[in-house]
Amino acid sequence: MSAANISYKAGKQPDPREYRLIFKNVDREGWDNSIDCYLRDGGYEDLKKALGMQPKDVTEEVKKSGLRGRGGAGFPTGMKWTFIPPNNTKPVYLICNGDESEPGTFKDRYIVHQDPHQLVEGMVIACYAVGAKIAYIYLREEFPEAALIVERAIEEARAKGFVGKNILGTGLDVEIYVHRGAGAYICGEETGLIESLEGKRPYPRIKPPYFPAALGLYMCPTIVNNVESLCHVKHIIRMGGDEYAKLGVARNTGTRILCVSGDVKKPGYFEVEVGKVTMRELLYDMCGGPKDGRTFKAVIPGGSSAKILRCDETFKLRNPDGSTKELNFWDIQMDFDTLAACGSMAGSGGVIVMDDTRKISWVLNNLNSFYAHESCGQCTPCREGSMWMKKISDRLVAGDASPQDIETLESVAYQIDGRTICAFGEASSWPVEAMIAKFREELLSETHSGIENASHNPETEAQRRFLNHVPAEPGAPVTADIA
Repeated sequence: MSAANISYKAGKQPDPREYRLIFKNVDREGWDNSIDCYLRDGGYEDLKKALGMQPKDVTEEVKKSGLRGRGGAGFPTGMKWTFIPPNNTKPVYLICNGDESEPGTFKDRYIVHQDPHQLVEGMVIACYAVGAKIAYIYLREEFPEAALIVERAIEEARAKGFVGKNILGTGLDVEIYVHRGAGAYICGEETGLIESLEGKRPYPRIKPPYFPAALGLYMCPTIVNNVESLCHVKHIIRMGGDEYAKLGVARNTGTRILCVSGDVKKPGYFEVEVGKVTMRELLYDMCGGPKDGRTFKAVIPGGSSAKILRCDETFKLRNPDGSTKELNFWDIQMDFDTLAACGSMAGSGGVIVMDDTRKISWVLNNLNSFYAHESCGQCTPCREGSMWMKKISDRLVAGDASPQDIETLESVAYQIDGRTICAFGEASSWPVEAMIAKFREELLSETHSGIENASHNPETEAQRRFLNHVPAEPGAPVTADIA
């Protein structure tokens, strides 16, 4: 690890395989989130170094580092910064996406609670690089204490000359504001977040033309980065892009915070070099393996929207020279490219583990219920389809599903996938597609062929009677005719 001489609270010591960079101060003995504590540890020295560089050189260092966004998409951060139109005359904005609404993910909240000045410093450096004078930290409603902590950190930084007018006497002006959302998953999508920040219903925008770097907040160029991504910026400036790129593996550089939850002995957060830890090392060595008497069954490796992987799978991957190789599930490297090649994604780093006591139908219904509730309702396939999928999986867990329901559920998922304005459609449909593909027999075993033609809910029965002109049964509620 990078912080070998640091003491941590009892029970919170990092695993030897960890490389603490962003989480260096999380659960650290004697640490608090004040600016005085941060300054004693060398805080804001990286900002001073950055202000001695040209903005384009700061961006170049981030590009050389190979940093990819830690919020879910994994897009190169430095490249995103260069998308601001070169002839731009409008104000430029920076937005820190602290919504962290992906189930299974719990890393950003530790940063804003325990090390907020790391985020503030990274944001000011990013503002300098992209030419932004105003920045926003968008926090979800469920982080009330975090909002107070970050607001206090901003004021402390302002008092020391690190935020506000004429930062450190350089003529740089940067104001940072905290904006609290209302607890909507869709606000994790960058354009939905921007709509919310403008005071509107958070309907995601169509891309193109509304790429935030060109037409973002108030139709001005806007850079949206994740909390963890922005924290990495200060470390890149301190280390230099080339040195930072030595961490991790090719095309997957730096460190990554993995949030492990579910059926393991030691769930928690682990900061590792990207691609330097395998699934076996993570789940068995770092998380202590499965609970006593159980075996691992499946893993969702990148937050709830990532496709599930079976623990007994073997994957065929293509080598750079065109040849193929087989990769066992347990040998999967925890990086963006390997997980994508295995049919899933690194996503937000939320690793959700299931053992052999978990029924896939229950897992599927749990996720379907979440996505049906969180759909913003703008796109018909998502608005209607997510609720249909929930109703079908409700029947499945209740023991009222037919084999045909599994086919219908799969069909609905594929009718959502790729047919919505934002990636919420894929987020809701990918878990369904993957779970049916990988656990079809288990799901079918919970259905009953004898109820194949049954009416599954009152709406279905009412529709059948209306279309077939069937009189209502005595005592049935009266429904108004539609002229």
